Amino acid sequence: MQVIFIKDLRKQGKKGEIKTVKDGYAQNFLIRNGYAVPVNEHNLNELNNQNKKEQAQDEKNKEEATKLKEKLEKIELDFKVKTGAGDKVFGSISAKQIKEELDKKGYKIDKKQIELNQSISSLGYHDVNINLYGNINAKVKVHVIK
Repeated sequence: MQVIFIKDLRKQGKKGEIKTVKDGYAQNFLIRNGYAVPVNEHNLNELNNQNKKEQAQDEKNKEEATKLKEKLEKIELDFKVKTGAGDKVFGSISAKQIKEELDKKGYKIDKKQIELNQSISSLGYHDVNINLYGNINAKVKVHVIK
């Protein structure tokens, strides 16, 4: 029997996938527990409609991320820090501080999107990578000054 998975089921199938399984397994487990529906014309049409909606949403998200990337790459974030002898910086700039500065400028970026391998702890310009959507990344200039 062929079924369309409507939920991910570990080691069996992912949402939207069509697979052939044994009749008893399909009826008694997959369909009864809401993991899959039988393949028929109505369910195939619903799957196609859902795929079209997901593709449209994906395109919309990519467009928004591209626009945001262009805006982010034009800005520069300035951070004033205290320094000691030999311009040694006390403390460091973290992803949380970068997020807060972006919030002040009106950009809603999640802290998890900011890719910072280690905290910024030296004076000067630093490029910080921000993962916006999928493979769309923006580089923001961070300027650490005395």
